[in-house]
Parts: sequence; C-alpha cells; structure tokens
Amino acid sequence: MKTASSPTASVTGARLAPTATTLLLALGIHILGFTANATAAPGDVESTRNAAVQWKRSNKPNWVPIVVVDSARKSAEQGDAEAQNQIGSYYLTGSGVPKDGVEAIKWFLKSAVQGNAEAQFRLGVCYGIGASGASQDLVEAVKWFRKAAGQGHASAQYNLGLCYYKGDGVPKDDAEAVKWYRKSADQGNADAQYDLGVCYDSGTGVPKNAVEAVKWYRKSADQGYAAAQYNLGGCYGTGTGVPKDDAEAVKWYRKSADQGYASAQYHLGLYYAHGKDDVMAYVWLNNAATAGYLPAKHILIVISRRMTSVQITIAKRLSLEWQLK
Repeated sequence: MKTASSPTASVTGARLAPTATTLLLALGIHILGFTANATAAPGDVESTRNAAVQWKRSNKPNWVPIVVVDSARKSAEQGDAEAQNQIGSYYLTGSGVPKDGVEAIKWFLKSAVQGNAEAQFRLGVCYGIGASGASQDLVEAVKWFRKAAGQGHASAQYNLGLCYYKGDGVPKDDAEAVKWYRKSADQGNADAQYDLGVCYDSGTGVPKNAVEAVKWYRKSADQGYAAAQYNLGGCYGTGTGVPKDDAEAVKWYRKSADQGYASAQYHLGLYYAHGKDDVMAYVWLNNAATAGYLPAKHILIVISRRMTSVQITIAKRLSLEWQLK
C-alpha cells in the first residue's frame, strides 16, 4: 500500500513550507544506508580497496563479504581515508560486522580529520540526530556539515542550509539558508531545489518571485520529488508563475498522487469532481482519505451522494487496486 505524509492545506493549488523538522532524520537514514556492490580478487590490494569503497544506494540487505571488510580494515588502519569512511559505514549499518555506533563514529572521525567530505557529512548527520554513538550536538553537526559543504558536498550543503533555516546550531538566517540551498540545488539535489522553490514562493531569504519558484519546483519535480510535483501542480492550477493550465495541473498532481502524496490525491480528486467524473473523483478522494487526509473525507461524502451504488462499487474497487500496487 502506498502512503506518504501530507500537508494540511485544503485549498486547490496550496503549496508547502520546507519540511525542515524531519529532513535531518530522514536524510541520515537514507544517506547512510549503503551496501557493497563489488568484490576483489584475492591478493589484489588495490582492487580490494576499491571494492571496499565503491558503494551505491540500495534497498538490498546490508551484507558484505568478510574478505571485503578485512581488506578495508587493513587499508583503514594504514591511514586510507576512504577505507576509514567505509569501515565506519560497515559499523553504522552492521554490514559484515556487528552494528556499533561508537566504532562507526571513531572511523568516520579518523577519515573526516583527513578531509574526507563524505565522512565529514556523516559525522554531521550523526551529531545532528544524536545517533550512532554520538549525543545530539547541533553545533558539532554544523561544524562538520560546513567542512563537507566547503568541499562541494551537495547533501552537506543542503543540511547546512536547513540548520540556518531552523536556527539549529547557528543563529537562524534565512538568507544564509538560501545561499546553501542554492549551492546544493545547482548540483542537482532535489530536496534543495524544492526548498529553494519554497523560499522564492514565500519570499523567505529572497524577494518573492513566483517564476523562480516554478523554475526550482520543476527541477525537483523532474527528479520525481513528490512535494515539488504537488507544488508545481498548484502553480499551474492557480496560474502562479506560469500561465494557468488545468491540464498541466492535473498532470503534476497525478505524478505526485501516484507516489502516495495525499494532498495531491485530494486535489486531483477535486479536478475530477469538477469535471463530473465522479468515479475517478471518488477513487482519488478515497485514496487521500485512507491516508488520513481529513478534507478528502468531507468531500467524499458529498460526491457519494450523487453517485449510484454501482459507481461507488467500481470506484472502491479501483481505489483498492491502486492502494495494493
């Protein structure tokens, strides 16, 4: 069943504020969940080291051959910063070794002091959320985010922007937040592109500019970012920053709705209701209502009153089919 957290807006075309209160935690979990994707021939030290440090984002179980762990540890103990960072990742995720946050922090720190940007970023995340052997220390988190961000690490730049936006570990400074969002967004970070769009949309840290907001929402939306797709749909629905275009609004609401974004499902349902397609209106309103979006429940009652029992049965079946995808 597809689900997603949703805003509380209930007006067609309404747009969102940055989700800064949860992104550090979400980012920490997402960024640090890596698994190995390569092994090396026995006795080949360089290829073994490369195997230990070549990683990718993956939903596969965190399993790493012991030979890879041992080889990475040998390189790490010889002072290789990449290998130190990798050993930290193994301990953080329990990949090939028992999960141990204290050991993870130890190895991240060894790598970070040598200037490894990824290790610096990971230390920032650990201190930012108070996890993996580190007590929460937002000042320390900012310190490490800044070091990684200064080396052009996009996720660190984004997190540093969030710290300035929230006033976590630094005085709140919207202009500084925008500065770091932009650096990250220019590298293609979808979260940063979305939040930069929100800043332009609301006039936070920059002069309000709907056209710029649309520009950044689109960049993020094109990468599949559901909240940006929803906001872009809202812009087309209200003619904000772009000519009003209901077909485009429906297109972007649908992309977001298909990812389980309840507010987009609600607005998509409203479009169908306005077009007198009560079955599809019921489908999307019911999906939103099932996800706990209260405004959808109220409209669903109104729509169902003008539907036949056969239409409702069909709509419920289609809604269930979507939820079971």
